[in-house]
This record gives sequence, structure tokens and C-alpha cells, in this order.
Amino acid sequence: MSENYVDPSPEGFQAFKDLPRDRPIAMLNMIRYHEKAQYPSDHPYAAEALTGEEAYRRYGRESGPVFLRVGGSLAWGGDFQAMVIGPFSEHWDRIFVARYPSGAAFLEMVTDPDYRKAVVNRNAAVADSRLIRIDPHESQGGTFA
Repeated sequence: MSENYVDPSPEGFQAFKDLPRDRPIAMLNMIRYHEKAQYPSDHPYAAEALTGEEAYRRYGRESGPVFLRVGGSLAWGGDFQAMVIGPFSEHWDRIFVARYPSGAAFLEMVTDPDYRKAVVNRNAAVADSRLIRIDPHESQGGTFA
């Protein structure tokens, strides 16, 4: 049985914070939803019987203003079709790359009180995920040489 990842580990978050905070970054997001959202039983949304995808959309609506305020933008996204290289048992419901003007902007977002409130929706929605910080490079004539 494989391990699922929803929140950053202390080691992963520290590795992020140890990297430069003053230049642009991109974040690769790979998300697998719960079939049914998993809100805490005492949360007001628990009675709504949302799907994981619906809860993730709610997360996007509630966290979006903070994302935009810190200068975030979506670079691209798409729907998973097939695993060509990697474990064939893995599948992802949503894959996208978010850009931030700096590592500091991402840290500002994830520590914002309004963002922290919205995260309950992400945690209810996500069964497994990957979040990978990328130092973006421009392609050279269609290659990355």
C-alpha cells in the first residue's frame, strides 16, 4: 500500500524555506480527489455531501483572492490521460503549474489567515497530491539545453 501525501511534511516545508525567496518560482501540483469530501464532522460543510472535486473548487474560490493578491498566476493545467513513465497505478485528477513572483510570495500566501481558512476545503478534497517547487527556465529554441 502506498503512502498518501496531502500536507507538507516539516522537512519538505523547511527545504522550501531554505531555498532563495527573492526570485520567481513555479509549483507543479498533482491532485487526486477523494470520491466524497472528507470534512471534519463538526465543520459546517460536512453536511453538504460534496465530492472531492467540488470541495477543491470551493478551495479555489476561497483561496483565489489571496493567490492573486500575492501575484500568483496559473501557467498551465490539464487533464491526466495516461501514465507513460512511472507507476501505472498512479492517476491524477488535476495537474497544473502555478507561478509566483517569488518564494516569499508563496510563503505569504500559505500563512495568510484567509488562505488558512480555505485550506480546510483542500484537505477535505485531496486524497493524495504532489507539490514540487520548480526554478523556472525559459526554453531555448524549443529545447531545455
